[in-house]
Amino acid sequence: MTTARERSTGPGPLAGVRMIELGTLLAGPFAGRLLGDMGAEVIKVEPPGKPDPLRDWGHARYEGRSLWWPVQSRNKKCITLNLREPRGQGLLLELVRLADVVSENFRPGTLERWNLGYEQLSAANPGIVLARISGYGQTGPYAGRAGYASVAEAMGGLRHINGFPGEAPPRTGISLGDSLAAMVAAQGILAALYHRDVLGDGRGQVVDVSLMEASFALLESAVPEYDRLGLVREPSGTGIKGVAPSNIFKSRDDLWIVIAANQDNVFRRLCEAIGRPELADDARFATHLARGEHQEAIEEIVAEWAARHDAREIDRVLNEAGVVCGPIYTIAEIFEDPQFRAREMLVEHVDPEFGPYLGPGIVPKFSETPGEVRWSGTWQEGSHNEEIYCGLLGLSESELDGLREDGVV
Repeated sequence: MTTARERSTGPGPLAGVRMIELGTLLAGPFAGRLLGDMGAEVIKVEPPGKPDPLRDWGHARYEGRSLWWPVQSRNKKCITLNLREPRGQGLLLELVRLADVVSENFRPGTLERWNLGYEQLSAANPGIVLARISGYGQTGPYAGRAGYASVAEAMGGLRHINGFPGEAPPRTGISLGDSLAAMVAAQGILAALYHRDVLGDGRGQVVDVSLMEASFALLESAVPEYDRLGLVREPSGTGIKGVAPSNIFKSRDDLWIVIAANQDNVFRRLCEAIGRPELADDARFATHLARGEHQEAIEEIVAEWAARHDAREIDRVLNEAGVVCGPIYTIAEIFEDPQFRAREMLVEHVDPEFGPYLGPGIVPKFSETPGEVRWSGTWQEGSHNEEIYCGLLGLSESELDGLREDGVV
């Protein structure tokens, strides 16, 4: 377990990159968190008096506070700025001149209404990369629609293939569409920076990310399957049709465990481990295609074996045999697993109000330039106003006080 310590600029492969985050709630701020974890300086902009609603979101509260906000906003410098007011727009353009990236996840056209579209941003800084995250993208007949992850997952095709045949398609218990879009945005930002600084002429560009398209991108071969075969992939419950044995199986002590042995060599090891070596040469199961055709039969055999053993024993026996296997964890079991501790995936944060708490660690791991949780998200709106406006832009204290009195910051 590691302890986060506050550091203004700091380690990670993106140290020196400055990002201005304009978005609220999930997709935009998660992209900012990912880059901040890797060392980027992320300046989060919130309207004065109308902070990001994520400050109050979350399933549970601790000492009256959301436990989502401080994690999602870690490593970020929070400032207030009224982008609807001309002086606020001017201040943002001053910041843009000193930045590498601007991210936003408003409905398309919002920045343009504030005179802060890419034309204005790139005029202030030709090297700026503008990451735009929206429900359906900046173009097309749906561009003007409001977009949420729930609808993006549905229209992107993920929702239909989730769950069991004949039942209502369930959601994953997270805002998956937002998280996927954030990761695509982070990928796009890094690619745009690489092109600007290594391959291009120093100019930035727009990275246009759609929640719906980020969900759609995960559909594997569903597109050509429908195009060439007219096949509509359907939900397949706890496994994937034609991939066997690869499913969840209940142990003798009533726990669920995943056993995935659909490759030929892994399947042979599974047969040895469960005392049925002859199955590897059975014509029904000898190849991947054959096992797919006889999926129910082979998974019934594995289920019968699993039901005679406790989950811990199944995990030990199969992993020692080189079979892909693992239990289905709750968050409580994750806390007890030594692998998460060894990989520093449970990191102590220190909240300025309620003290230490554990949050998720940083991915990926870098051998030479590791990322770090430098500080937990701050609760005071505009907590970094003085540092950014006076320290970075060079305003005086009296000028900042005047902007505050006029509702600009």
